[in-house]
Amino acid sequence: MTAEAVMQGMETPETPSLPDWVFPPPGGFTAEDLDHIPDLPAHTELVDGSLVFVSPQASFHMRTLSLLEFELRRLAPDTLRVRREMSVALNPRQRPEPDLTLIHADAVRNDNETFYQAQDVVLVVEVVSPESELRDRIRKPLLYAEARLPHFWRVENQEGRPVVYVYELDPSTGIYAITGIHHDRLKLTVPFDVDIDLTEIDKL
Repeated sequence: MTAEAVMQGMETPETPSLPDWVFPPPGGFTAEDLDHIPDLPAHTELVDGSLVFVSPQASFHMRTLSLLEFELRRLAPDTLRVRREMSVALNPRQRPEPDLTLIHADAVRNDNETFYQAQDVVLVVEVVSPESELRDRIRKPLLYAEARLPHFWRVENQEGRPVVYVYELDPSTGIYAITGIHHDRLKLTVPFDVDIDLTEIDKL
């Protein structure tokens, strides 16, 4: 949901003191603005200069994230760190918040950091929700590829089980190429050895 949608649902004559972020500045918001807007809802993203608000997540989304987060922490080498729901500044008008992000360990600077830079990122993971289908399937992959993030996983709900679509950036064209669609088991050798039993979601 964008800030413009919020505005349309508000009765401005009767509603006192609307928050400033309801009215975007000329040219839209910037990535830096997200850390300075008071009372901004948690996990707000910036896409194309517009604020995008997160809807309450369904059980499938949260269980899938828990499974992948646990397994990636277990399998990732010491040179990488797993982050959940931390935003990535791709450029001044784009600061999305992937569901999971793998970053270089040396990108971790302090306990107060609120985002990472594109060059810090090795992998981003998006679990598709009904309200985020367009962003997760079309817009965000384009943004991630333009920022040259090497690996992208898109996770879909297929009858209560996660199906993982794995993409790798073609360095010559700057476009993601799909390298596999994984049901039940996610087994990869890049960006490191991965072997995840996706059916384990049934136990969560």
